[in-house]
Amino acid sequence: MTKSELIQMLAERNPHLYMRDVEKIVDTIFEEITAALAKGDRVELRGFGAFSIKEREARTGRNPRTGASVKVDAKRMPFFKTGKALRERLNGLEVSGGEDYE
Repeated sequence: MTKSELIQMLAERNPHLYMRDVEKIVDTIFEEITAALAKGDRVELRGFGAFSIKEREARTGRNPRTGASVKVDAKRMPFFKTGKALRERLNGLEVSGGEDYE
């Protein structure tokens, strides 16, 4: 699902909202998650999962084509860990808590 497909689906499920408002809501959610991660904060969406940052140390890598050593700088990478309810739903198990996702 692309971002535009998500916006379209949400707009169809909420006909009382204008498409531009749904788009603004989705953009704001993504911007807030991004800003929190950029500050080093963890973002947890209960039942869905948690976004966090993993620090990768500088290392020496290899160019797979030439075999030459390459210096790889340290970097911060986004990391997502699924929540229990999402894992259960993906694996066809009964979702605890009686929440309706459809």
